[in-house]
Amino acid sequence: MDVQPYLYERRPLIEPDWTRFPGWRDVTTAQWESAQWQRVNCVKNIKQLRAVMGDLLDERFYTDLETDQQRLATMSMLVPPQMLNTMVPTGEVTTDAFYADPIRRYMIPVATDRHLDWPSHPHATRDSLHEHDMWVAEGLTHRYPTKVLAELLSTCPQYCGHCTRMDLVGNSTPTVDKLKLTLKPVDRYQAHLDYLKAHPGVRDVVVSGGDVANVPWKQLETYLMGLLSVPTVRDIRLATKALMGLPQHWLQDDVVEGLHRVAITAQRRGVNLAVHTHVNHVNSLTPLVARAAHMLLEVGVRDVRNQGVLMRGVNATTADLLDLCFALQGEAGILPYYFYMCDMIPHAEHWRVPVWHAQQLQHDMMGYLPGYATPRIVCDVPFVGKRWVHMVSEYDREHGISYWTKNYRTSIEQDDAEALSKLYAYYDPIDTLPESGQDWWRKQQANETA
Repeated sequence: MDVQPYLYERRPLIEPDWTRFPGWRDVTTAQWESAQWQRVNCVKNIKQLRAVMGDLLDERFYTDLETDQQRLATMSMLVPPQMLNTMVPTGEVTTDAFYADPIRRYMIPVATDRHLDWPSHPHATRDSLHEHDMWVAEGLTHRYPTKVLAELLSTCPQYCGHCTRMDLVGNSTPTVDKLKLTLKPVDRYQAHLDYLKAHPGVRDVVVSGGDVANVPWKQLETYLMGLLSVPTVRDIRLATKALMGLPQHWLQDDVVEGLHRVAITAQRRGVNLAVHTHVNHVNSLTPLVARAAHMLLEVGVRDVRNQGVLMRGVNATTADLLDLCFALQGEAGILPYYFYMCDMIPHAEHWRVPVWHAQQLQHDMMGYLPGYATPRIVCDVPFVGKRWVHMVSEYDREHGISYWTKNYRTSIEQDDAEALSKLYAYYDPIDTLPESGQDWWRKQQANETA
């Protein structure tokens, strides 16, 4: 019998030895497991990266990084030690190994990573999902009929290069002048509650940002208890990449105790409380991450789920996705839920995959994982929302244009009679097209600039 395309092998999670980095040779376990130490020692610039890496990286890498930061990056640098420690977790740390590392590729992007001929798709926009257009209160997006997205703040413990909310989240860069939240948090949160009370058809609230791990706990608990006081709210999902990037935060005593109070209240009121995290590669999963995830379940959170993003050079192979999913589900107690296709933001073409590639990955993952732990790969189509990648209505492979339909109106389409009957376009990365398709896009660009 022929060997299977993918061979499962159980692999225990490991916490890489952070003392392999010169700048952390004297860091103790107590320091490493301190959320405060992690936050204080985040890498925010090239100088701080040099201090950690010592002489492990050649000057060419820092020059490459500086070029990206000044000319191309849509996100400023912010990498917690926990995340940096999962880059090149085994073997010798060299410049070439650091360049090739999948987590480095999206957390510390450099200029030579990007496709300089097509750094951005012609249809890329800084708010590619038009979430800001659908604000019904500051930071409250009402896109789906029964669900809202609540952006509580515009910061995270870590900044990912591919961030879909790069227009709002994080510090401004030379490329992007960020939008700002203007209301005081207490006023913004009250506006959210007022809207929910006035719209009983909304039953599901995704509490995000930014990242809820950056909201002071007492403030976050007050907000969540406010949501739990709205009788029509039946689902609350907390979005936090920090479960993986800064698990130390979720293991703090005040957070554990506070989350337990929220979870008990949710259970009493029959509300489903879940945590959604964002892990893109198996190397990001360590015993500390698993401990934090299990703690969430122990205090009464109903589910901990993962929403990753498909990215070339990071995880866009069947083996990468299955390795990650088995570790999530089997080792960390995190349910593989979604993999999103990377959104059409500026300077993201080197990460994005075409629809046909996503469809192939979905096909090739089937049958290995338990059905309940087999993630759906979805395309978040502008003005439409999440669509399973096989739901495409029409697909022009030559020009890389897929067309999608939807079955609901967003909050900005209440008077649009054609919203449910027209086709909505999504675009493959141009470098993945046949030469004829690439030529067609070059001509489109030339005509627009003529």
